[in-house]
Amino acid sequence: MTQPKKTQATSPAEINERKDSARKRAMGEGGFDMPRHVAIIMDGNGRWAAARGLPRVEGHRRGVEALRKTVRAASDLGIAVLTIFSFSSENWSRPQSEIRDLLSLLRRFIRNDLADLHKSNVRVRIIGERSDLSSDIRGLLEEAEGLTHGNDGLTLVVAFNYGARQEIARAAGRLAVEVAQGRLSAEAITPELIARHLDAPDIPDPDVIIRTSGEQRLSNFLLWQAAYSELVFVPLNWPDFDRPALESAIAEFRRRERRFGGLIAQTGS
Repeated sequence: MTQPKKTQATSPAEINERKDSARKRAMGEGGFDMPRHVAIIMDGNGRWAAARGLPRVEGHRRGVEALRKTVRAASDLGIAVLTIFSFSSENWSRPQSEIRDLLSLLRRFIRNDLADLHKSNVRVRIIGERSDLSSDIRGLLEEAEGLTHGNDGLTLVVAFNYGARQEIARAAGRLAVEVAQGRLSAEAITPELIARHLDAPDIPDPDVIIRTSGEQRLSNFLLWQAAYSELVFVPLNWPDFDRPALESAIAEFRRRERRFGGLIAQTGS
């Protein structure tokens, strides 16, 4: 009897071997590699649903499916860090029914997908304010981080209850406490020191930020970290985003010339 094909690596060694192979295949002319860190503003779920006469929650459900595809594609392509803007601190102003739907989808995603993420060697990190979240949501986020803490494949950073201005304000507050306690002088505060007090200071800044739906703004997402990121705006609504769309956005990134305020640096170098 013919054995079914194995479609997913079952050990960290197999996953890393597949990732290394994908990275080599993805190298372009001149040997330029994939971006190390890709961040995505997942926009357009509501517009996708409205265009089809469907309720907004259906757009959010299809958006979760697009997220699953994108995480798999990012891992296969050898991207080290994928950051997704899942829930903004401003989203609490939406209708309560939509907030309930979004939180329900978050609960379902973690309960249904966390085991698969862990099996695929994905490490989950959370950025954003947690103190005012309900205990069950906070517990789910902590469970996702705790279970996958030892994984060394793709790092999936989930920006939840997140706002970049709020993140910067939290960093400033931490530094203010150190100044007030006499452990730090105000003159010693530098951009590098502020960066070390952000929500995930060990994660590199994104090489490229992708926004779907055709909107062309950052919407309070990674404002500090985006200082030298390339921005790619994709006309697709998020539920239609898939691996070819990700590869196309990365191809656009790799055509850019990055200067970082000085000499030209070829992307991916």
